[in-house]
Amino acid sequence: MQADIVFTEGTVRTGDAESPVVDALAVTGGRIIALGPEALAARGRDTEVVDLRGGALLPAFGDGHVHPVMGGLGLLGVPVRECTSMEAIVEAVRHWAGAHPEAEWITGDGFDAWLAPGGRFDARLLDAAVPDRPVVLRTMDHHTAWVNTEALRRAGFNAATPDPDGGEIVRREGSTEPLGTLREFPAMLPVLDLVPQPSHEVQVEALRETAARFAASGVTWMQDAWVEPHHADVWLTAATSGPGLPVRADLGYFLGPEHWRENILRIAAERERVEGAAPGLLTAHTVKFFADGVIESGTAALLEPYSDCPHSHGIANWTPAELAKAVTAVDALGFQPHIHALGDGAVRVALDAIEAATRTNGPRDRRPVIAHAQMIDPADLPRFAELGVIANLQPLWAQPDRLMTELILPKIGPERGSRQYQIAALLASGARIAFGSDWPVTDHEPLRGIATAVTRQTPEGIPDGGWLPQERIDTATALAAYSAGCAYQAFEENKWGVLRPGMWADLVHLAADPVETAPRELADLPVLGTWLAGRRTYGSHVPTPVPAAGR
Repeated sequence: MQADIVFTEGTVRTGDAESPVVDALAVTGGRIIALGPEALAARGRDTEVVDLRGGALLPAFGDGHVHPVMGGLGLLGVPVRECTSMEAIVEAVRHWAGAHPEAEWITGDGFDAWLAPGGRFDARLLDAAVPDRPVVLRTMDHHTAWVNTEALRRAGFNAATPDPDGGEIVRREGSTEPLGTLREFPAMLPVLDLVPQPSHEVQVEALRETAARFAASGVTWMQDAWVEPHHADVWLTAATSGPGLPVRADLGYFLGPEHWRENILRIAAERERVEGAAPGLLTAHTVKFFADGVIESGTAALLEPYSDCPHSHGIANWTPAELAKAVTAVDALGFQPHIHALGDGAVRVALDAIEAATRTNGPRDRRPVIAHAQMIDPADLPRFAELGVIANLQPLWAQPDRLMTELILPKIGPERGSRQYQIAALLASGARIAFGSDWPVTDHEPLRGIATAVTRQTPEGIPDGGWLPQERIDTATALAAYSAGCAYQAFEENKWGVLRPGMWADLVHLAADPVETAPRELADLPVLGTWLAGRRTYGSHVPTPVPAAGR
């Protein structure tokens, strides 16, 4: 059979134990048809030959936990992500507001929570920049908002407003007056719900921009880990109109504790609609739960109290019994539960809920996911493998950056701090892992996460030998977590994630072999090309002519 495309002149790392490294790969009709000498023999007069230029061809990456629509929209507001001080944020807000006098609300996403002492941001600083229009900015983890006084006023927040269940309105010292910091979604939503929604067309373009960014980093599949009802139409429009999308995706519908029984019925109907409208490109077999918040804001649910707040175990978004009922109901409908759980208390409750669903509904290939799993009690670590739970981890977080050193470690102390992001321990226990970015929370590029998983260091190389070095993994294992691990999470391990004949040609071309690259250099290894089922979605290439005597 003549190939449509042959890749040669480089290293082909298949991710397949039977033939891990070959020197060529052939594709026809979007699928791999041959490796090695057989691939070279499939060249014909009409074959496109891709010269790998001494680089490496690998299975394309997945991203097992990302927020594509939300992240794309976050690029449209005040550019606060790169600000390194509160003063810089305030100046960025002032400048953006002056340049956009028509904007009723001033919004921005992605600044660092540690820029204010204790993560406490004061509305009066924003008032000095914009006193007459509401301002709402979200931290990089999206679990905290910094708002000005006008935003508080419009949402009806004052000294008498009680904290909502599952959220916190941070108060001024010695007062009940709101400071301007809102923690967790129940506290943020009264403000966020007032922000005018961008048009459908704007949201579609934001999703297209997100998808292009991910394709440029070698990604061909993503798990949208928080889908609201209107997001499905955004995905469907982007997938079925114009140039389409350069990625496949699974839509994970958000299910909160309010009215969850009624909402499950809506989600089940949405699954049929989405998958019927975009077969082969979109699936909708996931339901997303939030078991808790985040450690840096004191809202992750812990088994023991916070070190800096002895009366608090954090915030649990569900009661254990209700979460177990909801996960069991979702599981019974054939959905894959995907549970956000960072604190060891939330991880235990999530595992208990999955165990209850397994006990009630009986054996099936359910592949439940616990996302983040920042801190796991030693008694619970073996339960991931025992229950068949996939740990979806964000490897870029496994470093002692300022978020870790200034906000997280002071809240949990050294013992609990020493069992964070236990990637190697989970693997050693027999658990399945898949990697994700949680973009826009942190960088979307898989190679940056892979570099951190291998080194456990900051970009500056701190500390020597890595942070919690016993949790380091090798490059090949990290690559697999971003490819085969994500394919398994997607129930598509027989379609992509490794390179063997019959699999989809989901491919990424790197400038050098990552396994032979120094770990510190992995983060900056250039992506030269990405292919989705044999269709190039990133990079440019002038085909190498096939000699006239060729087949």
